[in-house]
Amino acid sequence: MKNKKINANVGLKQKAISGVIWSSIQKFGTMGISFVSNIILARLLTPDDYGCVGMLMIFITVANTFIDGGFGSALIQKKQPTQEDYSTIFYWNLALSFILYAILFFTSPLIAGFYNLAMLSPVLRVQGLVLILNSLSIIQLNRLRKQLKFKKISIVNLTSATISVGVTIYLAYNGWGVWALVAQQLLMSFFNTVLLWIVAGWMPSFIFSYQSFKELFSFGGFILLSNLLNTLGNNIQGILIGKFFSSHTMGLYSQARKLEEVASTSLSNVVDQVSFPVLAEVKNDKTRLINVLRKLITSIAFFSFPIMLLLIAIAKPIIVLLYSSKWIECVPYFQILCVAGIAISLQNINYYAVAAIGKSKDLFNWTLIKRIVCFALIIIGFLIYNIWGLLGGMVIGSYVMYIINAILVSNRIGYKLSKQIRDLIPILIVALLSYVLATVSMFFNLSSLTAILVTSFTFMVSYLLLSCIFLKDKVKDLKEMLSSLKFNKS
Repeated sequence: MKNKKINANVGLKQKAISGVIWSSIQKFGTMGISFVSNIILARLLTPDDYGCVGMLMIFITVANTFIDGGFGSALIQKKQPTQEDYSTIFYWNLALSFILYAILFFTSPLIAGFYNLAMLSPVLRVQGLVLILNSLSIIQLNRLRKQLKFKKISIVNLTSATISVGVTIYLAYNGWGVWALVAQQLLMSFFNTVLLWIVAGWMPSFIFSYQSFKELFSFGGFILLSNLLNTLGNNIQGILIGKFFSSHTMGLYSQARKLEEVASTSLSNVVDQVSFPVLAEVKNDKTRLINVLRKLITSIAFFSFPIMLLLIAIAKPIIVLLYSSKWIECVPYFQILCVAGIAISLQNINYYAVAAIGKSKDLFNWTLIKRIVCFALIIIGFLIYNIWGLLGGMVIGSYVMYIINAILVSNRIGYKLSKQIRDLIPILIVALLSYVLATVSMFFNLSSLTAILVTSFTFMVSYLLLSCIFLKDKVKDLKEMLSSLKFNKS
């Protein structure tokens, strides 16, 4: 019995490691493709083009959240979902996507009127088609995630990203403007759906079970409400900026946030994809659950903290180099968002740890509290200090959200908040010391490229040396993890 448990642990570890590897390949590969394309597109398009798409993203994102409805998480959290479960949710997602698209289609003139920008109506009517495309592949994607088959997911996403980006650059070069960005979203969703149907090897049966729906909704319903609150909270500032400022300002904010999210969420999203099914697998072994969670959190921090601080240091030269001087106004936006990104990088891992043990109602209740507090901070900041107060409210709110998620983990799982903070503070101090040493080079009159290279090199060397001195345990854990890496055929 003991040997069987050990073998199960080893098997899960290897699947998790393989999942992290392939999720990393997917995330950073897709990020690389997006990053390069964004550099090209930023030179071909204007802040106003990005602003138009940015104004509408909250409506698309909220609708997408409704379509998944938390059922994807419920299917992963359930020990052995059946064909009946999968088919039921597939048809629910598809029907709901048509309903939500119809709502967006007929309300698009009202949304355009809200922003005082008539062209948003036809843009939303076309952009909204991604809802139907995405609904067709949610089950296929979640089946692959539950089976930890991240290699297949990676291949699908990278292929879709490459094709859609190539076409988008061609369209932008030929003067399509904002429609090039709309085409990118549609093409990405289309190719993702087609390829996921091919590689997942799953087809729905002609069955819809009310009992199955009810059972999954008992968990997924609260996840849906939590996700909706998070989606609204993450995008409320976009509504305010789009309504009370110009599309130009919205474009600057959108571009700054897009670049910040590359750093703050890319690594955590890689870990999140793997961590939720892995944590759900060990949810009944509290000691093991805490150990796995602790390693995941400190590993994210070890990489995310220095990245965010380095980006703050090189914000101006990197934006000028990548996007040209016409985007220089978004530098302070980007730096402020990077401060928030330090906390954002740790929010989801705590959130999904609580979801993994089935406490979806707790997540909803506390998400409601979090979002009310964050919304109040954003509104108060906006009323007092205009857009800078709005961004400041976002920063404070991001740390409030992290603390609340960590308190939930402390109360429900046993990884105490005080212990988590003590684990993270040494990493933050080492990253801050590296930041101070690296910013010395910024006092010299260097070209953008030279400033980036010198500052980055100084930062990385400082961080590695200080980590070897003050973070020996963390470095040892990472070495052990790297030494055990083996590619899994899944």
